[in-house]
Amino acid sequence: MVTMAQRLEALRTERGISRPALSAALGFPKTAMEKFETGRQTPAQDQQKKLADYFGVSLPYLRGESDDPADGDSWLNGGGLPESAPVRAPAAPPDRKRTRPAAVQEDGAVFGALLKSPSFQAMMRTAALEALRSPEGQDLLAKAVRRELERR
Repeated sequence: MVTMAQRLEALRTERGISRPALSAALGFPKTAMEKFETGRQTPAQDQQKKLADYFGVSLPYLRGESDDPADGDSWLNGGGLPESAPVRAPAAPPDRKRTRPAAVQEDGAVFGALLKSPSFQAMMRTAALEALRSPEGQDLLAKAVRRELERR
């Protein structure tokens, strides 16, 4: 999902205009666009309207609620499919090689660090012991022991 800050930065860079120049063109304080694009501040409703009009996009598109720049309807303001429109299943995505998130790609570095964390290990140990002490856990242990004894 695209945030308003990301959408504003993309629209501004497509136009090739600087943050201070855009702020001045719209009558905003000099650092307003920097705050909007970094997510430190959200534009007021009237500022959002000015930005949408300046870039020629709809408010839902500017806010990241829609991927269609001309779409005036959004799920937030009751827009969407008319009642008589048939609902279709989404098309199957093209067959692509699945990629892992960047944080996990380096040999599972993030997950590996989590697994090595003493606090995480203690938490998992406690949860496992609690589960094994329950009646269901005792049944599972008994079945596992019986299977192992039957194999020998």
